Amino acid sequence: MSRLLEGIKTNDFVIVGRAGIDFFTDVGVRAEDAERLTVDLGGSAANIGAGICKLGGKAALVTSVSDDSVGSYCVNRLQHYGVNTDHVQRVGGEFRNSLAFYESVLEGHRNVIYRNGAADFQMTMQDVEAVDYSKFGALITAGTVFAAEPSRTATFRAFDLAKTAGLPIIFDVDYRPYSWPSAEVAADVLSRAAEASDMIVGNDEEFGFMAGGMDKGLAKARALSETTAEIVIYKMGENGAVTYAGGEEIATGIYPVTAVKPNGAGDAFMAGLMTGMADGRDLRTAILRGSACASITVSQPGCAPAMPTPDLLDDFLTNHPGPTPT
Repeated sequence: MSRLLEGIKTNDFVIVGRAGIDFFTDVGVRAEDAERLTVDLGGSAANIGAGICKLGGKAALVTSVSDDSVGSYCVNRLQHYGVNTDHVQRVGGEFRNSLAFYESVLEGHRNVIYRNGAADFQMTMQDVEAVDYSKFGALITAGTVFAAEPSRTATFRAFDLAKTAGLPIIFDVDYRPYSWPSAEVAADVLSRAAEASDMIVGNDEEFGFMAGGMDKGLAKARALSETTAEIVIYKMGENGAVTYAGGEEIATGIYPVTAVKPNGAGDAFMAGLMTGMADGRDLRTAILRGSACASITVSQPGCAPAMPTPDLLDDFLTNHPGPTPT
């Protein structure tokens, strides 16, 4: 068994990235018509951790939160979902946790994210060096953690420390243009992160972006699987995904649902994929479990609260007609 599969098999992950706070409307309600909002945990890394824990795995988050009531709220919600917060640091001054305000509406969906002076970008080398990586099976991160300093350098340092401890690196590209100083910097840094990773998950736009053109994305994914990464998953939205692993090409569909919003799907996919592989399922089955988790999550308001438990996931898979053909 490879180091990647052995690491995932432990079902115990250290996740480097942000925790934020989400405000979202009721189903079908646009922002301007909202008379109330629901609040819960947000942020890609925090969502992945919550999703893994809800599915029976273990996750610890390495990040920085603001030393205020919102930071306290985020830590409390992480703990509510079972995420280990031993490595969540507090930062003072004017730094604030990221905030997302989005509509539970699919058509014309709007998601406003406040990231100025983001507390998570203040994660330092010292923060990641304080982690005992040998306690975990694998490291997961999402691309937004690389968008600014000192978080960028700290995360590359975490990669080195994790690799020294024998952990594989699992990277969700998660390109968000608004977080980066320029597209050129983003393409360079995300490509470096991808080349340092054992497993890469991204969508067609993200691979195309790293490759320098949408028509080059699939070739980029294939090339990474043939050179530096063991598994590369190329997601194509409603057209499913293509996975490159060990010289094999695996095509998988999606589980159609009535979605109420688009966000949270990628984080839920990662959580379902990781826990599915950890449970010993073959790669195709684990990918489909990730796709099912994504479908469940977009069919309900919120991100972390919408992610399934094992019972909900099994019930969904039992009663759904099945994935789209490939």
